[in-house]
Amino acid sequence: MVTPADSSASTPAVAIAPPSRALLGWRNAVFAAFFVSGLGLASWMSRVPAVRDGLALDTARVGLLIFGLSTGSVIGLLIAAGLLNRLGARRAMLLSVSLSASGLVLMGVGVSVVPSAPFVFAALAVFGIGMGSLDVMMNVEGAAAERAIGRTLMPLMHACFSLGTVVGALGGAVASAWQVSVFWHLLFMAVLILGTIVVAVQFLPSVVENTAVDALQLTWRDRLRDSLAVWRDRKLLLIGLIVLGMTFAEGSANDWLALASVDGHGFSNTDGAIVFGVFVAAMTVGRVIGGPVLDRFGRVLVLRACTVVGIAGLVLFILAPNTQLIFVGTVLWGLGASLGFPVGMSAAADDTKNAAARVSAVAIIGYFAFLVGPPVLGLLGEAWGILNALYLVLVLMILAGLAAPAARPAASVII
Repeated sequence: MVTPADSSASTPAVAIAPPSRALLGWRNAVFAAFFVSGLGLASWMSRVPAVRDGLALDTARVGLLIFGLSTGSVIGLLIAAGLLNRLGARRAMLLSVSLSASGLVLMGVGVSVVPSAPFVFAALAVFGIGMGSLDVMMNVEGAAAERAIGRTLMPLMHACFSLGTVVGALGGAVASAWQVSVFWHLLFMAVLILGTIVVAVQFLPSVVENTAVDALQLTWRDRLRDSLAVWRDRKLLLIGLIVLGMTFAEGSANDWLALASVDGHGFSNTDGAIVFGVFVAAMTVGRVIGGPVLDRFGRVLVLRACTVVGIAGLVLFILAPNTQLIFVGTVLWGLGASLGFPVGMSAAADDTKNAAARVSAVAIIGYFAFLVGPPVLGLLGEAWGILNALYLVLVLMILAGLAAPAARPAASVII
C-alpha cells in the first residue's frame, strides 16, 4: 500500500534493522567529507587578516580577492553532476578534495612565499572548484546513505560541517597566535584534509549506481540537457525557495550578526563576537538533534516549526529592549535556520534518477543567498540601519515556510 510519506515522518514507514557495517562505513565516510569541507573553508577564512596584511590589501581589494572563491565555487557546482556520473563517488570526491587541498597550498605560496594577489585569486578559484563540487557530491552521497539506512542523517552531516568550521577556526587562531606563516599552516591543513578523505572514500560504495552508469552512455549534450531540465521542475524550485530563505537567514547572521549587535544594540566588539558564537552554537545544536525530530514529525511540520521559531527569534533580536532577550532571540534565530539547508538537500535528492543535477541546482540557489545576501544587506543597512535591513531576512523566511510542503517525500511503501 502506498501512502504519503510525510504523514508522520520523513522516512519510509518500515521496520528498520540496525545498519550493517558497510552502511555505517558509508555514513562515516560522508561525515568525514562534511567535516573536511568545513575544516578547509574555515582554515582559509581564519587567515584572511593575515592574507590581507601579507599582500598589503585594502578592504575593497580583499573583497575582489574573495570573489575568486565565489567564482570557483559556482564552477564546481556546475560540473559536479558530470564528475559524479562519470567517475563515481570515490574518484570524484577524491578529485574534488585534491583540488581543494592544492588550492590551499597555492594560497599559502601566494601569500608567504611569492606574494601575489592575482596568484592568490587563481588559487582561491581552484579551491572553490573543489569545495563547490564536493558540496554537491557529499550531499548526494549523504542523501543516498540516509535512504539506505532508513534514518534522517542529513542534519547531523551538516553538523559535522559546522564542527569542521569550529576546528578550522581554532586551528587558524592557534597558528596566528604562534605566528605560523600562512604557507605552513595551509600546507598542514591541506595534508590533513587530503589524508582524511583518502581513507574515508574507501568506505563509499565501490560501484557507480545504475543511474550514473546509464548517464555514462549519454553525450555531453544530453547530460547538459538533463541538467538544465531540472530547472523546469516546479517542486524543485519550491525546494530551492526553502533553501534560499533559510540559507539567507544563516548567511546574514554569519556576515552581519556581530556588527548588528554592535551598531544596532550598542554592544562592544567582544560582546558582538559572543552573540555570533551563540548563534553558531544554536545552529549546531539544531542540526545535531534535527534527525530524530524529523523522523518523528516529518519534514513539512518541522520546517514550518523552524520558520516560526526563526521568525520569532529574528523579530526578538531586532526589537528586544534588553540584553537577555537579544540572546534569547539569537538562540531562536539559530535554531530556526539550522535545518533548512540539510532538509532541502535531502528533498532535492529524493528523485534518485537525477539526484546530482537536482542537488546541484538547489545548492546553486543556496550559494546565491550566501553570495548576494551580504552586499544586499549592506546596502540596505547603509540606507536604513542594519537592524531594519534584517526585515528582508524575515520576508524570505516567511516564503520558505510557505514553500515547506514541497519538501514532502512523494510516497513510501508500507510493508
